[in-house]
Amino acid sequence: MGTKSVGLRRFQSVTAVGLGMVAGVFAAVAAQRNTMDAINRRLERLEEQAGHQQRANLAMQQRQHWELLSKAMDNPELTEVLDIFAVPVTVQKRRQYLFANALYTNLLSYHRVGNLTKEEFYKHARAMFQNPIVREYWYATRHLRASLKGTEEAEIGQMIDELLLQLDEADTDEWWVVGEPPTHE
Repeated sequence: MGTKSVGLRRFQSVTAVGLGMVAGVFAAVAAQRNTMDAINRRLERLEEQAGHQQRANLAMQQRQHWELLSKAMDNPELTEVLDIFAVPVTVQKRRQYLFANALYTNLLSYHRVGNLTKEEFYKHARAMFQNPIVREYWYATRHLRASLKGTEEAEIGQMIDELLLQLDEADTDEWWVVGEPPTHE
């Protein structure tokens, strides 16, 4: 009986050690999981802050763009600096093109900061390009967009080109139904 008792005690000791080790492993895994969860939450916050900073930078750039265009539109001498169009234009037409550029850039920035989906951007652009001066501006700057290959702006420019082609070929006066807005981001 004494041997049985010693064997049982050894088994209980080994079992206790084993259970202690298992409990230690579980505690270590739980602590590691808590650390990983904390790191993941911190990374998510940092990514969110980076997104906010990027949108703030875009907004600042948009404001600077508008200020520069405003100065050029208000001063014919500065307007000449922005004579980047494929065809010669009058000072009045150049100022109109610069304003069309400001309208388009504003719409594009509104999309980039997340205030418009691509579908909403498309619908606003479809309305904006009903204006013949905005269309003239678009065609007069086609050569500038050709250098943007592989960028989001090039993709959006191609989307606008396709929309204008569809509008030109449409046999309806109901321009708001022409073209198929993109349904995914």
